[in-house]
Amino acid sequence: MKKNKNRYTFGLGTIGRDMLYSLISMYLIFYLTDIVELPNSVLWWITAIIMGARIFDALNDPIMGVIVDNTKSRFGKFKPWIAIGALTSGLFTILLFTDFKLTGTGFILLFAILYILWGISFTANDISYWSMLPSLSMNQKEREKIGAFARICANIGLFIVVGGIVPITTAMGKAFGSMKTAYFVFTIVIVVIMLLGQSITLFGVKESKSIFKKEKKTTLKGMVRAIFKNDQLLYTAIAMALFMIGYVTTTGFGLYFFKYAFGDEGMYSIFAIILGVSQITALIVFPFFSKRFNRKTLYTAATILVVLGYILFFFAPMNMLFIGPAGILLFIGQAFIQLLMLMFLADTVEYGQWKLGKRNESVTFALQPFINKMGGAVASGIIGVTVIVSGINDAKTVADVTVGGLLTMKVAMLILPLFFIVAGYLVYLYKYKIDQKMFKQILADLEERGDIHLEQ
Repeated sequence: MKKNKNRYTFGLGTIGRDMLYSLISMYLIFYLTDIVELPNSVLWWITAIIMGARIFDALNDPIMGVIVDNTKSRFGKFKPWIAIGALTSGLFTILLFTDFKLTGTGFILLFAILYILWGISFTANDISYWSMLPSLSMNQKEREKIGAFARICANIGLFIVVGGIVPITTAMGKAFGSMKTAYFVFTIVIVVIMLLGQSITLFGVKESKSIFKKEKKTTLKGMVRAIFKNDQLLYTAIAMALFMIGYVTTTGFGLYFFKYAFGDEGMYSIFAIILGVSQITALIVFPFFSKRFNRKTLYTAATILVVLGYILFFFAPMNMLFIGPAGILLFIGQAFIQLLMLMFLADTVEYGQWKLGKRNESVTFALQPFINKMGGAVASGIIGVTVIVSGINDAKTVADVTVGGLLTMKVAMLILPLFFIVAGYLVYLYKYKIDQKMFKQILADLEERGDIHLEQ
């Protein structure tokens, strides 16, 4: 009963989280270019700030992991930081979409401060939230069920924003007489949903703390050892980073593509809903396939779908009969890869404990936001430079974008990501070795050593 309750209360908490993260990662630049209408002179600075802030924040993620791992409270080590991170990241998200009537240097400085603070606060929540996952079950299949439901909820949150942002903000813009106000109100609604979802996790999840032996505090030296001596963690991190660069670059161009290449911004929401249903369906059926095929086979099949989707998308005419199927192939494959990556990362916790003699869930899972931010930093750089170089940021109408500019955007959106995602698969294929047989042996060894107590 507790197992099923944890599966649902853990997963439901991420709907609002991913709504908030999607708003920032996918639409903040669009908001700045097409709603605030920043000039190129300022947008260059903003692009550099976003890239620099994400890299700076990413480098701090393992330190946050150490802080979480060393936290001792009557609420456990994860929940205090989930709560703190949710409250503060919600506040800074609202402030990032607030019109302070600033321009030039004043705008740049305020944006830099708010964006850095947002990154730090979301990190506190993100690391503590996902690093709780391995503590909920020692069973690989149960972890897959917990992870699958969490990813389903995350994708529901993602595609609510993707599918709703254009029609909802457009309607709000007409009602309020300002698109800036529309985005501000839309952001407040998302933050409220995020806080409600996080409350479900905070009050609903019950951890099985008796399984694990009490660990000594993790030092900074121990943090470095936990990361760089865990070879499987490092290979997983490299594969995840390459995948995320490709994934976030493609999704970040979505609204630009439908506005300037497809020529119908309204179709973006319809396309997003189709993809959302496809991706969520893929996550629902994942446990069915995982019973019949091993993870390597699933990852290979998913990568093939992604490659086919990218190729079809790039050569497709501007017609939903071709673009729709391409997107479905692409996002079904990406859904499987996202979940598999999460499971690979979870299994490196026990591998690290087995190899190094210490369990570091939060330091291990600190690499997930680190990877997301590094991937997001590179993707933001690609998007920011592309919209400037292609002439999209200077365009007043669709007709103002040249054929060469559109081709530049399509290459950056579809060809570059394809190379990154395939490269990530090759890293996994040749370097990752924790299969089901090895994981069972790791658990048996850990129990024999007294590091875990599975009977509890």
